[in-house]
Amino acid sequence: MTMIDWDDAADSFDEEPDHGLHDPVVRSAWARRMETWLPTARSAVLDLGCGTGSLALLVAGQGHRVTAVDRSARMVEQARAKLAGTGTEVFVGDAAHPPVGKQRFDVILARHLVWLLPDPASVLRHWFSLLRPGGRLVLIEGVWNGTGLSAAALTALLTEHTERVHHEPLSGDSRLWGKEVDDERYALVARAEPPHRHTEVVDVHLILRRGSEVLLARRAGTGYADGLLHAPSGHAEDGEDVRAAMIRETAEEIGVELDPDELRVALVMQHRGPGGTPRMGWFFEADHDPARPPRNAEPDKCSELDWFPLDALPDDMVAYCRAGLDGYRAGQRFLIHWHEDGDTVAHAPRAVRRAVPLPVAASPTGRLHHIELWTPDLAEAEEEWGWLLGELGHVPYQRWAHGRSWRRGDTYVVVEQSPHLAARTHDRLRPGLNHLAFHVVDRATLDALVAHAPSRGWRLLFPDRHPHAGGDRHYAAYLENTAGFEVELVAP
Repeated sequence: MTMIDWDDAADSFDEEPDHGLHDPVVRSAWARRMETWLPTARSAVLDLGCGTGSLALLVAGQGHRVTAVDRSARMVEQARAKLAGTGTEVFVGDAAHPPVGKQRFDVILARHLVWLLPDPASVLRHWFSLLRPGGRLVLIEGVWNGTGLSAAALTALLTEHTERVHHEPLSGDSRLWGKEVDDERYALVARAEPPHRHTEVVDVHLILRRGSEVLLARRAGTGYADGLLHAPSGHAEDGEDVRAAMIRETAEEIGVELDPDELRVALVMQHRGPGGTPRMGWFFEADHDPARPPRNAEPDKCSELDWFPLDALPDDMVAYCRAGLDGYRAGQRFLIHWHEDGDTVAHAPRAVRRAVPLPVAASPTGRLHHIELWTPDLAEAEEEWGWLLGELGHVPYQRWAHGRSWRRGDTYVVVEQSPHLAARTHDRLRPGLNHLAFHVVDRATLDALVAHAPSRGWRLLFPDRHPHAGGDRHYAAYLENTAGFEVELVAP
């Protein structure tokens, strides 16, 4: 279209639901998207090809300082009337080279504009020069009846300027358009970070354990995966090792100060989000300390903090985080999780599984695979063994009608109430299994387990000789549960 065409279209332009935003449902849908695409802090936003100013009005209403530009004098006239009193400056000018002088912006917003440009590559280059370091270019585009610009083509144009491009499909949300659509409509959010020799962001993720539960946070106001659950996480900064990064991020996000020796490496995963670039993720495990309860220390980025059972995780999670926790639960140590561009950021239970476990370079021959214990009462065994194994670092693994299992690394323990059980109790003095023995990290932890054991169905054996029932140089506790199974806990 020419400028005259846009002037002629100005009076009827707002009749389209996604132009005028008169429908509260449509307006609310665009407002929610803008909240995820724009920074949470008050920012300088340049709206190019602003039309009658409907999106600029939403952005100004969210507290941002807006400058708007359009070539059509008639469109600008209507935009100025619509934006009166918001402090927004609206100029007549070429969106390809907006009349903003030496101003720099935190965000440049353009909707259904790039596909009209005769030389989009040079225009994008100029737009990036108008962004402050770390700023965002928010482009809303599509392909209509074969006309327009595909997400793949526009992403390719952006790779000259940045490696961080977030692709968000919009066609499936009819609320944005006031009707169902079947063509390609999307948004790309590109960060003003120039490309360089390939490097990968290193991120860190905390698996904070409270028995069989893990702590998850619901993202909000970050511009990525908002509304979805994720483990407390962040990325390593320049010159910072991954353990130090995890300690810092834990303090910043949930207000818990961890000591280095409280962290254990759980999993390393290389992952890539839809349309994104690869990242290297380190998952650390730590135990919850009731004396240091977690809290939501970043309410501007998190709307919820809660505990969830590891063996029944919710589906509304970030996909790669869910894959990491599933891999952790399965005893995997190294994973690749590579999204295709059409995948969703959210975990999709029935979608193709993208997680690929990598085997470690050691032969499994000769290592213990699992131990199976038959018990007369599954519910009782689940409570007693579940507590003890959870305290010892095992994670819930399998569930079926007659049994449960808990895993640590590539070894697991099974308790089963088999229909073929020949006796109702276990006699450890008969030939067969006498007892299981587990390492405990230190004597204080062993003493704490012994103190809590009676309330969990375990009684202390040989109390007159505890903790040296195994000899003067052997610090251990011998426990027996209701079914007669004995466990030895050994501390250094």
